[in-house]
Amino acid sequence: MEQVEIFKALSNKTRLEILGWLKEPALHFPDQPNPDFETVGVCVGQIQIKSGLSQSTISEYLSILQRADLISSTRVGQWTYYKRNQEGLEKLSKIINTEL
Repeated sequence: MEQVEIFKALSNKTRLEILGWLKEPALHFPDQPNPDFETVGVCVGQIQIKSGLSQSTISEYLSILQRADLISSTRVGQWTYYKRNQEGLEKLSKIINTEL
């Protein structure tokens, strides 16, 4: 992923909050039914409720974060779950430590 796209993804307060929430999903989403945070992550509906934003806005934000390789998604039935992509975050760390 191009550096500019990664930093664009991080240039929004809510998208940064989402990454923070996904870092400790059990703390931020205690009411999620079937909380299998390690395997599948957090349901998009739970993220939408916590953010207070519309479903379409949250879907767009999650799409931006996913294109930047900062989160990954898993489909379970009709639901989509998101979690942090550790590999993508490590790439970001490498960029910051070696190129900036």
